[in-house]
Amino acid sequence: MSTDRPTGPADDETAGHRAEGGQDEVRVGRFSRRARRRDREEQKKSSLLRELPVLLVVAFVLALLVKTFLVQAFFIPSGSMEQTLHGCTGCTGDRVLVTKPPYWFGDPEPGDVVVFQGPDTWTPEVEVAEPDNWFSEAALFLGRAIGVAPPSEDDYVKRVIATGGQTVQCCDAEGRVTVDGEPLDEPYIYQNTPIESRTFGPVTVPQGRLWVMGDHRSASADSRSHVGDQYAGTIGVDDVIGKASVIVWPFSRFTFLDSPDIQPQQAEGAGVAGLQADVVAAAPLLIGLAGAGAVSARRRRR
Repeated sequence: MSTDRPTGPADDETAGHRAEGGQDEVRVGRFSRRARRRDREEQKKSSLLRELPVLLVVAFVLALLVKTFLVQAFFIPSGSMEQTLHGCTGCTGDRVLVTKPPYWFGDPEPGDVVVFQGPDTWTPEVEVAEPDNWFSEAALFLGRAIGVAPPSEDDYVKRVIATGGQTVQCCDAEGRVTVDGEPLDEPYIYQNTPIESRTFGPVTVPQGRLWVMGDHRSASADSRSHVGDQYAGTIGVDDVIGKASVIVWPFSRFTFLDSPDIQPQQAEGAGVAGLQADVVAAAPLLIGLAGAGAVSARRRRR
């Protein structure tokens, strides 16, 4: 006896309802997945908006710590250090990294290019409009931290010529600056002043202070221009912000700034000391590159 029975319109209708029900379930499932996806995206956006103020505060604190203790970027706004550092009218001003660790355990040496806060008696080389509200002040602070904003009016960049206890003057028979009676070796000088107008000194640099000059001798208002003030034209070691170590922008001029042995009588042993100083100066940059590499590798793994 066969159990098969003929199908009729009722069976077809039931199958149709089941098919439509299955399609409805598929549509509901797709809608549900889209809804969950939208919910997750909205949650992410909401979470980001909630975390944004915290992230900004953290970024500000990190920038402050790095700027205070390790490295700071500076914009060169004047031509007083041409051709070592570009800042001339009409050219792209260099951005340099100023490192602070080199002077944690020692003072600046002759030949170093340093950024410092000038004494009150120094006339600013550039005029900077200071902000008039807290938001503009914070933006200027961050801009100066990364080297995209002009420095403060009392920030200067010059080269150390003589240190505490040394006597500096100009000139010898060949028109060279001398320290303790010995002529300096200065291959970086650009457009020196006429020999008849470059004389100064002798000036004995007080302990804890520095005699500084710009590489562009005919366009630098440096220690020579302030011999008559209470500091005899010198600047305090404690006023040095850091050592100008690297030109980072424009990228075509990327280079490490060296510290030549400008005082031949003190050159003995300077090679090892200079190497140690360069390693210490480059340490923040190397640490930053290593950190960036670690973050990049972690993101690739994820």
